[in-house]
Amino acid sequence: MLTAWARSFFKDFLQTVARLFQRLGVSPNQLTLAGLLLQAGVAVVIALGYLPLGGVLLVFSAVFDAFDGTLARLTGRSSRFGAFFDATLDRYAEALVLFGLLVYLTGQPNTRTEVLLIFAAVVGSLLVSYTRAKAESLRIPCNKGILTRAERVALLVIGLVLAGWQPVAALPPMLTIVLWLLAILSNLTAIQRIAAVRQATRDDVEGQF
Repeated sequence: MLTAWARSFFKDFLQTVARLFQRLGVSPNQLTLAGLLLQAGVAVVIALGYLPLGGVLLVFSAVFDAFDGTLARLTGRSSRFGAFFDATLDRYAEALVLFGLLVYLTGQPNTRTEVLLIFAAVVGSLLVSYTRAKAESLRIPCNKGILTRAERVALLVIGLVLAGWQPVAALPPMLTIVLWLLAILSNLTAIQRIAAVRQATRDDVEGQF
């Protein structure tokens, strides 16, 4: 997954910055909350129509989002609430950015398709998270799927930075293409996880069909 690769590739950088936050006395949960506020700022930038700038800022806010977990591991302050808090605010952050895009698009002509795709993408992203959380609450590992959060962020960055570009004249702009990908692949990922849990529980007697 892109998440594992990014954390491995930027490990030294993340630890260096996390140590700086440690010296400043910042807690992991405070960083998590600060990350949400940054994402809210990105959402405002996107809502105002500065899509390429919003894409660039989304990269920086996504990197910032990795500092809380790194800081928690460095300081030995990992906790169940911290993991819960981080996962919950991640869902809010993703929804906020897509809401900012929704606000922008509702002010543009002929964007009904894009608005519906954003709704489908939000549903898909929430189900990707929920299926994993529910499976793990049943002690079933569930991290499979082609479109985890890191991949969704990467796709959205591409869509925002290249929003108006049409790679082929007969195709819609890049932003619309990306929204189609997010809507389809996020829901496909949720279905992949449902299938994985079904496979893991195939020996159960109850609930089979």
